[in-house]
Amino acid sequence: MNYIIGAFKPACHISVTFSDGKSRKQVPLKKENGQTVMVPLFQSQENISGKISVEPVSGKKVEHNGIKVELLGQIEMYFDRGNFYDFTSLVRELDVPGEIYERKTFPFEFSTVEMPYETYSGVNVRLRYVLKVTISRGYAGSIVEYQDFVVQNYSPPPQINNSIKMEVGIEDCLHIEFEYNKSKYHLKDVIIGKIYFLLVRIKIKNMDLEIRRRESTGSGPNTHVETETLAKFELMDGAPVRGESIPIRLFLSPYELTPTYRNINNKFSVKYYLNLVLVDEEDRRYFKQQEITMYRLGDTS
Repeated sequence: MNYIIGAFKPACHISVTFSDGKSRKQVPLKKENGQTVMVPLFQSQENISGKISVEPVSGKKVEHNGIKVELLGQIEMYFDRGNFYDFTSLVRELDVPGEIYERKTFPFEFSTVEMPYETYSGVNVRLRYVLKVTISRGYAGSIVEYQDFVVQNYSPPPQINNSIKMEVGIEDCLHIEFEYNKSKYHLKDVIIGKIYFLLVRIKIKNMDLEIRRRESTGSGPNTHVETETLAKFELMDGAPVRGESIPIRLFLSPYELTPTYRNINNKFSVKYYLNLVLVDEEDRRYFKQQEITMYRLGDTS
């Protein structure tokens, strides 16, 4: 879609084609209008190259003051919608001022681009990468075209990955011990663990394990925190007895998870938690929350 200032109809059509567009992996990206489109997937330090075609509307010529393409990495806070913070900004000049009478194609290349942050679309913040093509014109208004792409960065398995062991209880009423096999998980991993009941003097109705995502944006008094429950997994239905052990086996692949993001460009963070929820017969709820670290492993996650 062309964004035009000062004109009702586009004077030309702009299209962006990536050099390896046919062979490169495509991933879904949800646009602001709610539509999902397939766009190419890149990693940091890759080359981003291709061709940009400008085709005037039949019978017209396009006078311009220059054509350029920008590679932008942007963060947008939804409470400050419309204002983008550019953390990456690279420019290539494609054409000097002149006139275009027929379809014209311009090659472009951005070499070993530093793209340290992943594409992310959350509750209050969006991080995106985009190619922005601008045909500069004076009184007629510039013509701008955007082409999104997605960045995902992979991490090696952590060298140290300790298990999680914790005890929780209510004095003289309930005492349980829970154990998870690891504290760091890749996006297609499996959470394996056990719940041990050491003391049970209240009537427990059911027990669930939740995966929660906590998104923090802004800083200081302007910090906004949103918590989403992404998964709810029933561990037990019915009253346990002392000495009982409940196994945990929760597959992460069905859920739309991202890696843990810590203080991305001083703008936002995304953390994940395992939340153990017990409900008694009077519908009182007991919680125990534990943070876990998520990371992206290889090209399968």
